[in-house]
Amino acid sequence: VQLQASGGGLVQAGDSLRLSCAASGIIFIQYVMAWFRQAPGKEREFVASINSSGVRKNYADSVKGRFSLSRDNAKKMVFLQMNGLKREDTAVYFCAARYGNNFYSRASGDYNYWGQGTLVTVSS
Repeated sequence: VQLQASGGGLVQAGDSLRLSCAASGIIFIQYVMAWFRQAPGKEREFVASINSSGVRKNYADSVKGRFSLSRDNAKKMVFLQMNGLKREDTAVYFCAARYGNNFYSRASGDYNYWGQGTLVTVSS
């Protein structure tokens, strides 16, 4: 199983970025997909999740209205569109996969597979 995250970079506050995560080795449609992030010196935190069909989504309050999660089941990919980036969004972003259709879970321990992370740095 491999989750390959990409799209991170250095941007200024207010800019946008689109993160991508490509999955292999799993039956993609059987998995909830999510993004977590971990800032320096902080614990990993939930960002957003999406159910297998892509219809239902769950966002952390800190990103609601700015970030948008989508998936392409044919391509086995999930995308995190991040708009209006703030300095506090600076973190390593990880994609994760959880078997089943409980997209409400925000606990990292509930997720079965993890990508390697992609760094997002937002400067003011």
